[in-house]
This record gives sequence, structure tokens and C-alpha cells, in this order.
Amino acid sequence: MISEDADICNLIHSSLELQSHNVICAACPLEALQLLHRGLVADLLLIHATRNSSNDSLFAVALLQNFSSEKLCILAEAGDTSWKHHAAKWKISTVLTMPLLRQDIEKLIAQPSQETFAPTSPVANASANVPHYHMEELDNNRFFLAASPIMMQLYRDVRLLAPVNIPVLILGESGVGKEIVAMLLHKYYPNPGGKLLNINCAALPTELLESELFGYEAGAFTGAIRSKPGLFELANKGTLLLDEIGEMSTQMQAKLLHVLQDGSYCRLGARSPSRADVRVLAATNINMQDAIAEKRFREDLYYRLNILTITVPPLRERREEIPMLMEQMFLRGALELGTSVILSDRIVEAAQEYHWPGNLRELRNFVTRTLILRDEEAAYNDLRGKTRTKVFSSREETHAETAINRSPIVAGMKNAVNEVKNETEIRILQDALSASGWNRRKAAVNLNISYRTLLYKIQQHRLSA
Repeated sequence: MISEDADICNLIHSSLELQSHNVICAACPLEALQLLHRGLVADLLLIHATRNSSNDSLFAVALLQNFSSEKLCILAEAGDTSWKHHAAKWKISTVLTMPLLRQDIEKLIAQPSQETFAPTSPVANASANVPHYHMEELDNNRFFLAASPIMMQLYRDVRLLAPVNIPVLILGESGVGKEIVAMLLHKYYPNPGGKLLNINCAALPTELLESELFGYEAGAFTGAIRSKPGLFELANKGTLLLDEIGEMSTQMQAKLLHVLQDGSYCRLGARSPSRADVRVLAATNINMQDAIAEKRFREDLYYRLNILTITVPPLRERREEIPMLMEQMFLRGALELGTSVILSDRIVEAAQEYHWPGNLRELRNFVTRTLILRDEEAAYNDLRGKTRTKVFSSREETHAETAINRSPIVAGMKNAVNEVKNETEIRILQDALSASGWNRRKAAVNLNISYRTLLYKIQQHRLSA
């Protein structure tokens, strides 16, 4: 049965179990679909349609396609007809109305016996081989899944660190799920009602990032008609995720360090400081040690953030989780797109052989594309083709590196080329900066590069006016 009403579930459960029938109540179609793909055998599906529920998602294609019309039943409120076109579409003839009477429940038992549904899903079979796993629902239909030893240890670390109001640095490649880890840390943070807010530090220039983080007063700058609170103020008693913090300018890093040290900050244009009780999480995919060595990231800020660190492993290091991840993504994607699940053994096997450089983000995009195009053969060939290309490229790189290492002449030529390239780049940068009177924004426009790239180049080559 699918229903969010605990009283209805208890009534049907108690009535049918007295007659030796097992009843399982799911709160939503996704939960029911997960049970089916885990091997649940169902004789009947009862759908509780209410005026307040989203019937389009309740009558999901991915779920209802697993049942014949005789095995589907609707429980509706008296006078409500919002479910009728769904009943017509799926040829559902059995409809019960509220208030639910005991004889109505007995009508369910009186339905002709049908062949029960037991799915033979490749992901169900694959998941059965996993001895232990943990899956946890998060906000916005996101989920955390751990089925490998390295991810189970990560989950234990998260539960250990979550209650402590100390900054946590989350490291990992692009797309591995650093935001998911942040959501899990916030879920077990002991401040009830606190919000989780996040900002991408790489997406905004320094001036705009500062106003977004700290807010501003009316008249602080041209266009500031009214005051605006910043994310530190809005996330008070909650969590703030600073995503891509490795791309934050050194100027902004200094201001962030001040906030982390004493908890105080100033709105732009404010005369007095404000305070906020915010748990700060920071995430990045860059090598922090390299960034510190290249003066792109402040060492003191790194050590302030690096009190507690979680490193999220790439998908290629936890391939045993791919079948279960694909199962969840296909089930959820099918419900969102209003389509049926399309998945086979060979797609799962091909996915486990592929190296997934884009990690979970690439896997999610593959699943979405497969659900939309409905072409299993093309999806399989796409994975196999990329796997063969990776193997070929790796061999070519190995041969090339071996040849370079064996030839000091080639190595010397490579160093000479890099030296000339750097000298040329420095000269071009100096000319552009001099021509603009060291107006870096104007110089960046003249060079046709981004302002952030120019700042990095200036720091890299240690240029000064």
C-alpha cells in the first residue's frame, strides 16, 4: 500500500493480518519501487489518493507498469475525482472510498488470485551480493549510499564529526558527492531547525562573493537600495557550505579567516560588526598543498579549515557500489521523468568496467540520458566505446612517458620549450598591465582572459607594478 496516513495503514494492516495476509505500507512510489526491485513479491497494490497529494507522481509509470490492472486498487476521499483519468489510463476498476469500512477491506481479499509480481532486475541481483550497505535519504530527493569498506568508514567518520561545531574540509575529485557528504554532516548537526546553505566560491568575483557572504547595508554601493542579509546571517545556528573554496581569491580568504577566528563579520557599509553561530564546511577538488605552494591559498586559512578533513573517494575506487547507485538513479529518474526503468545486466557490467572520470555526476547524466533516449543498445555501446578508448589512451601515455624518460635529449627540449613559453607569457602580461596602467580588469579584457585567470597568472609569475 502507498499512503502517508499512518491511521489508514494501521487499519488495513490490522484487518488483513488477522486473515494471514502480509501488508507493507510505503510512504511514496519511490519507496514501493525500491521494495519491488529488492525482491518483494506483491499480490496487490493499493494507492491512497488524497486531495493534497500529487497524483501525477503517485501514479508513476515506473511503478504501475509492474502490475496488471486487476492488481491495482485506489483508495480515494468521497467527492474527489482527481484520480479518475489515472484510473482510466491504467484500467483500474477497483476503487474504495473513505471512510473505509471493514467490508471494503474484505473486497480486496475477494479479488481473483493473480500471478504475483517478482521482479528479475539485474540491480536487485547485484545488490543481493552486497553483504552490508547503508543508504540514507536526504533533502531534495538526494541520497547517501555506502556499500564499500572505504565508504562505510567515511560514513562512520561523518557520524563522529557531525555533532562537533568545528570547520570540516571535504576533499575529492569533481563529481564525487562532496555536497552529499555536507548534507549528511548537517543532518546530524545537533542544532534543530538550522538551515544548510551553500555557495560556489568559483562562480562569483570577489566583490559579489563578499556581499553574498556578509550582506550589505542600504547605500553601501551604487544600486544598494535596501539592506540585504548575507549567508552567514541567514545560516545562523545552521551550516554554511563553501563549495570550491580553493578558487576563492586571497583577499576574500583573509576576510573569511577573520570570521572563522572570532565569529564576527561586517556587512558592507556597516559601522559595527555582527556575530553569527555558523558551522562552516568547505569543499574543493584542487590539491591544497600545491595551491599553498603556489601562493593561491593562504596557509593559515588552510590549517584553520583542516582541523577535520574528509576525503571522498572517486567512483573507480568503489566500483562495487555502481549497481546499487545505478538502481537508485534509474528508479528515481524514472519517477521524475514519468517513464519506465530501462536497465540490464550488461549495462551494469559495462558500467563497472568504465573508469567514470566525472564520478557520480557523470553516472547520473548517463542514467538520465538513457531514460530519455530509451535506447539500451546505444547506452551499452557508449560505455564499451569509452572503456576501450581509455585503455588505448593509457597504453599510449605509458609508451610516450617511457620514450621521454629514455631520451634526455627530448626531456631537455621539453624544458627549453616550457622556459620560452613562460618568458613569452610574462612579457605579454607585463605589456598588457603596463598599457592599462595596472588596471587588472582592463588588462584581462584586452588579453581576452578572465579576471580570475589574470590574477592567478600574476601570482604565478610574481609580477608587480
